[in-house]
Amino acid sequence: MTVRSVPFPLLPQANGSCEGVRTVPDQALVNSDLQSALAEARQAYIERNPKSFARHREACEAMPGGNTRTTLHNAPFPLTVVRGEGCRLWDADGHEYIDVLGEYTAGIYGHSHPVIRAAIDRALDHGWNYGGRNANEAKLAKLVVDRMPSIDLVRFTNSGTEGNVMALAGARVFAQRKGRTKATKVMVFRGGYHGGVLYFVSGGSPVNMPYEFVVAPYNDVSGTRALLDKHGEELFAVLLEPMQGSHGCLPGDLEFLKAVREETASRGIIMIFDEVMTSRLAPGGLQEKTGVIPDMTTLGKYIGGGMSFGAFGGRRDIMELFDPTKPDALPHAGTFNNNALTMAAGAAGYGEVYTPAAAKELNERGERIRARVNAICAKAGVAFQFSG
Repeated sequence: MTVRSVPFPLLPQANGSCEGVRTVPDQALVNSDLQSALAEARQAYIERNPKSFARHREACEAMPGGNTRTTLHNAPFPLTVVRGEGCRLWDADGHEYIDVLGEYTAGIYGHSHPVIRAAIDRALDHGWNYGGRNANEAKLAKLVVDRMPSIDLVRFTNSGTEGNVMALAGARVFAQRKGRTKATKVMVFRGGYHGGVLYFVSGGSPVNMPYEFVVAPYNDVSGTRALLDKHGEELFAVLLEPMQGSHGCLPGDLEFLKAVREETASRGIIMIFDEVMTSRLAPGGLQEKTGVIPDMTTLGKYIGGGMSFGAFGGRRDIMELFDPTKPDALPHAGTFNNNALTMAAGAAGYGEVYTPAAAKELNERGERIRARVNAICAKAGVAFQFSG
């Protein structure tokens, strides 16, 4: 295949220019219109969003690629959002959008929900950085414990990633103190995502935590069982999502989830459900819906009321490793683990808005919409499938 140079807008260069030349395949041999259409679309995007482009250029002066959250990058530059209300967003150039992303499930309450807004306002009125316990952390913890079947005790973090990091740390020490000194590895699953340092969507990441990982095939009972037979004595935990969010919202087959539960229980391996994204799918998460109850669970996203939030919890005997009143307690520090604004927003959202009844209603509505869209695609002969 020959190549040719096509001028089209690139990311801002060091000199502030947004124009550049990129070498692309000769479209005469592929599709003569594709690159021209792409170039025109990019140029139209820039012309339609000059203020967002200016904000991006400013961001590039202080952040690599103008970015501090990889997921939000897109070429030639991301829009700058300046306002959200209900289900709508507005960008810096005044364009209005319907938000169908929902901040990757962290925003299921919509924008500026009045109940959550009122809770945050009340917290602001009383100050928000105490360096001590606040009134809402026990309230939110009790809500989590009451709803999640596997959680006897819970601790808060700043993100789902942190929750997974701490769950693994606790599981490893628990195994060691139970005499499983050879257990130094973690089983994860191909396509799984447990945060920026536990990324297995495309096989792994150079910034993953320095554990020894055994990567198993998701929804493959025999393949997973074979790896458990081979590495069982070396595994202190099996970490999995009951539905893989970053792998196309791929649900775990019930047979598969039950098999992993049975195998881990018989071998003394801690089973950790990452329900950061899936806890919203039933009042007590997918563990309630499937009846498969892990030893530990990690949480995040919407439970913080739209504020930064994460958590890990589980069986009492495991979580008591972090009890500071006990000898040899494991440390779990974090300046903002119990920050007043998150605790207030979380308690209001999880306790007053996303009640068990609301969770059931929302997910039943989602199932109906998904079924209708799949039926439309099937009728039209479109090779498209909506999962979840």
